[in-house]
Amino acid sequence: MPTVSVKWQKELYKGVKIDTTQPPYVFKCQLCDLTGVPPERQTIMLKGAILKDDSDWSKLGVKEGQKLMMMGTADEIVKAPEKDPVFMEDLPEEEQVVTVGHSAGLVNLGHTCYMNSTLQCLHSVSELKSALIEYPQSGKSSDLDESSHLLTVATRDLFIELDKNVKPVAPMQFWMLLRKKYPQFGELHKGSLMQQDAEECWTQILDTLSQSLRSPSSSVNIAAVKQLFGIDLVSRVHCAESGEESSETESVYSLKCHISHEVNHLHEGLKHKVDYPLVLDIFDLCSDDLCKTLETPRQMLRDEDGRKAGLKLKEKSSAAVDKDVKMSDAEGPSNGSGESSKATSGEGVASDKNEQLTGVYDLVAVLTHKGRGADSGHYVAWVKQENGQWILFADENLTPQREEDITKLSGGGDWHMAYICLYKARTIAM
Repeated sequence: MPTVSVKWQKELYKGVKIDTTQPPYVFKCQLCDLTGVPPERQTIMLKGAILKDDSDWSKLGVKEGQKLMMMGTADEIVKAPEKDPVFMEDLPEEEQVVTVGHSAGLVNLGHTCYMNSTLQCLHSVSELKSALIEYPQSGKSSDLDESSHLLTVATRDLFIELDKNVKPVAPMQFWMLLRKKYPQFGELHKGSLMQQDAEECWTQILDTLSQSLRSPSSSVNIAAVKQLFGIDLVSRVHCAESGEESSETESVYSLKCHISHEVNHLHEGLKHKVDYPLVLDIFDLCSDDLCKTLETPRQMLRDEDGRKAGLKLKEKSSAAVDKDVKMSDAEGPSNGSGESSKATSGEGVASDKNEQLTGVYDLVAVLTHKGRGADSGHYVAWVKQENGQWILFADENLTPQREEDITKLSGGGDWHMAYICLYKARTIAM
């Protein structure tokens, strides 16, 4: 194994050993480490000959201490970045939330999946979060009891914490105040907390917020929950003998879909007593007066959809399909129906006077149950994020979902069954 010196540009590398049992390419790799010149760009001369990758060392007659000449251009030295790379886990949690595209999960405090799922669905309603943020820490109205005030503050604080974190949040304060306000959620069985009904939890939370979230600056003291979730149902009774007719209006926050062996679709369930759609059109459930009000906005919506569809066809031909029709939103009704009732203009009032309802609603969250009874099994929330991605919130565990899987939550075997569907009103500017 002879030792040679190599002259490259102004540099002289002494004591370079050549392993003559290896091909010359190995020697070139040695020189690459020393000089930064890649083997394919090296020209090495010895005794008037050029060293090739497959040359035979025994025929070249390299001697101890021989001086070799090398030519070639080294690779440019990679410059260190001016700023150190920042990894997502090193970012503040508020910035991590923006990066991952969704907020945090909720820790199960012991059979509290019913509460966690309800909170994740309600947390997806941005207008509700805005109303909560404006709610004062102190100075509750005289007609609001202390427990309702404290539960509203806890809801506000929990929603803020969810938006700032990517790690699971423990809703301890909210849970304690929920049990104080509604003791049934603290029931024990053999020393352990009992599973509760998510729909009952949903109803009680909205009932509390409907009392506390009122606009003090409004002359009519409009409740935010009424604006977002309110549905006015008109029931009419007609006497066949006398011809007399009476009507009664009831304000509710959800539509009940009574499922029997004869009801397989949500729309039929809404009309009379479930595959459920991603887009729900309730025009034929509206009162005659409301139908007339909706006619113009619905025509504008169809025209807008037509223009969007034409644009999509163009984009599809150039391999750039946009699947989302961007429209302004206002929160609307959630889940199910009344048999002989019709919705009036009070259903899902748009917050902006220039935004008109169309009777069309988009599915934004589904609360599902898996198990044999409402007071057992497991509840989870499937929530659509602002970027269009669906996320499954199973307490602290979060899993991305495909949109086509959301409409398959109809039970069967031990699979998830939709229990509460949250729809958001699609509006159009006029």
